[in-house]
Amino acid sequence: MTDKHALIQPDRDQSATPIHVVDKAGLDDFLKSLPAAARSALAAQKFSAGPFEHAILPNGEDWSVVTGVADASELGTWCLARLGESLPAGTYRVANADSGPALFGWAAGQYRFDRYRAEPSEEGPRVLLTKAAGAIAPALAEVAATVLVRDMVNTPAEDMGPAQLEAEVARVAKAHTGKFGAEVKVTSGDALEQGYPMVHAVGRAAARHHAPRLLELTWGDPRHPKLAIVGKGVCFDSGGLDIKPASGMLLMKKDMGGAVHALALAQLVMQHHLKVRLHLLIPAVENAIAGNAFRPGDVLKSRAGISVEIGNTDAEGRLVLGDALTRAGEEEPELVIDFATLTGAARVAVGPDLPALFTRRDETAAEMLAAGEAANDPCWRLPLYDGYREYLKSDIADLNNSGSNGFAGASVGALFLDRFVPAGTDWAHFDTFAWRPAAKPGRPKGGDALGLRAAWGLLKGRYG
Repeated sequence: MTDKHALIQPDRDQSATPIHVVDKAGLDDFLKSLPAAARSALAAQKFSAGPFEHAILPNGEDWSVVTGVADASELGTWCLARLGESLPAGTYRVANADSGPALFGWAAGQYRFDRYRAEPSEEGPRVLLTKAAGAIAPALAEVAATVLVRDMVNTPAEDMGPAQLEAEVARVAKAHTGKFGAEVKVTSGDALEQGYPMVHAVGRAAARHHAPRLLELTWGDPRHPKLAIVGKGVCFDSGGLDIKPASGMLLMKKDMGGAVHALALAQLVMQHHLKVRLHLLIPAVENAIAGNAFRPGDVLKSRAGISVEIGNTDAEGRLVLGDALTRAGEEEPELVIDFATLTGAARVAVGPDLPALFTRRDETAAEMLAAGEAANDPCWRLPLYDGYREYLKSDIADLNNSGSNGFAGASVGALFLDRFVPAGTDWAHFDTFAWRPAAKPGRPKGGDALGLRAAWGLLKGRYG
């Protein structure tokens, strides 16, 4: 991606190509304001002011852009995103509206993942000028967090295994030093087996260079409220001995999407100096197959002391999260947020665009849903219904990791995690897809942040 910092700049009346925004209700008046030649040009391009339509208006040797939006009086997050993707390189300004709300979409639309291409895209930047100078830094920070998610999820598992995930956490930590700067702790080997037995069991069959580990980052004044952010870091999921079909493995490089959401959210917290004591936890593993892989029917110990019978080795994300959530709870946080690509059932329920949200407290759900709507990053609440806890019963252990039937899979997965979060703790769980199966303006096909800006909005509201 072109340097994101160059994509949005303060408007100091420098030379720029104008962008006119118009909605269907205002199209007739807009056309009346144009000379006949310009009206003819729009007619030739069949411009009707529909959202994401745009056309070029010639003006002698110069030209301008007209784009359709849903509501010209209030620009939305994505309304300029297609222009950010497709206009020629150059400098632009919105001539007749406040571009502030659309800054994120403009920059995010210029994302490209070309790490593996012999000839990477060399498109020049499309720069948007804005008078809303105060909106630039927050928008760019959210773009950077989104790009972090996209880049890491799009990277194949061989180049984004547990060791590389550890390196990314260290890189983000290094950027945030100071009196209460970020510190990283890594637990691996024998210490992992003893302290985080479920993380170890899930990851022990991987090759040595993809060995499992528990990553922790702490930052901030210990006197401030404690915030725990936890992310599922399954860098590749074969399904284990309950092996996935080949088609089910094609996207499994994205199974660490929860970890990257957690890391990106932690980055935003540190960049904006929120008054919290941050504790980021990422169990980083590969769920591989070998002679020492954990088996269906095994009973695993957990850090919490809860024994877990393995009903399905492909329900491994909840196992590693269980140990990480237990560790988070030991610090008595005020709030715990976790992200995980946890269940296919969540995608059946709400599709790829909506992260399934689970919370213990209604007020936390309301805050998160409102923050998501405000950021155009919506999520959808699903129930933590106590009646479904019986689906996780085991005949020989405290808990089974797989539901006893096919019902309410997303809720049952969340209820498993609930057992490892201390009672009474405010907790939000995102079952996110971390992937876009089809492109939309500003949102290319591939890895993407879904639920990240909703969670960020809640944290800004509480601790900003």
